[in-house]
Amino acid sequence: MAELERIESLANAKIKLAAKLHSSTHRKTENMFVAEGIRLAEMALKAEWPVEYALISDTATENERAMAIVTALQERECSVYQVDDRVYDKAADTVTPQGLLLVVRNRIFSWQELLRSKEGTAPLIVVLDGIQDPGNAGTIIRTAEALGCTGIVCMENTVDVFSDKVVRASMGAVFNIPIITNAHHEEVIDVCHDNEVSLVATALEETAIRHYLADYVSPCAIVFGNEGNGVSDRMLTDADQKVYIPMSGQAESLNVSAAVAILLYEAYRQRSIL
Repeated sequence: MAELERIESLANAKIKLAAKLHSSTHRKTENMFVAEGIRLAEMALKAEWPVEYALISDTATENERAMAIVTALQERECSVYQVDDRVYDKAADTVTPQGLLLVVRNRIFSWQELLRSKEGTAPLIVVLDGIQDPGNAGTIIRTAEALGCTGIVCMENTVDVFSDKVVRASMGAVFNIPIITNAHHEEVIDVCHDNEVSLVATALEETAIRHYLADYVSPCAIVFGNEGNGVSDRMLTDADQKVYIPMSGQAESLNVSAAVAILLYEAYRQRSIL
């Protein structure tokens, strides 16, 4: 392993950039985001995401897994900088940092990549329509990746899925599934209709059917709405199917990430028995 270059100053441009990337505005401007921690770094490397540079704290150099990542980055000719804990804390966002931080360049995915069949099954896309809670968004991404979805579409009113909290909540799944961000309603509707992808919306309406009666084997995109207001009126109007999850308790609704898990597992079940 080559000797690591040190950064000593809090005013260093790379430290300042990493700190700025905790802001959504700067993430969009720079088209980069931060992945903190050993597990996330391992998953980013395994998925071959483009890493701009990395920071490792003096304390973390004693960790074998962290140093294995450093070696792998150097083999890819990626710059790794060693910093003291004070400088690292300036760049980091976590309360109890593990001492390893990657500045990752975002990947731009096309609709065709999301529409591509996976292991012989038809496209299965999750559409986030106004999801605002980072924990929910990260959990949904993790669930979608685990259950074989071909991609995720985040509409323009949805939380930034490359924020620190969402990336952490996804447990690294954000690196393993194609994601399109800032999509417009018209774009989603037109792409689905042009490619014969059924648009399925979750809704508490009289016209909605029980979720397990819908067809998820054919190409489909399932829309999940805002935690408080549900799926937007425009998406409901243009949906090919509307579904709801039957319940017997007193709760008016389920947490959206729980609803996603239920519907996607039904889609997984239907596709698995073919």
